[in-house]
Amino acid sequence: MAVPKKKISKSRRDMRRSHLALKTVNVVSCPNCGEPRLPHNMCNTCGMYNGRQILQDRRQLDK
Repeated sequence: MAVPKKKISKSRRDMRRSHLALKTVNVVSCPNCGEPRLPHNMCNTCGMYNGRQILQDRRQLDK
């Protein structure tokens, strides 16, 4: 069984794990309805993408 010869310091251990931190999600507001959405994705609320209507408005479908 492998056993380390020397203790790895907290600094070295943490530097090795520095890239494991969670990244923040970039969220933009839809220019049509103002709801938050992911960039380069269709808005789930109003169905608009890049100024075009892709799906019908879900608010109208619920009525």
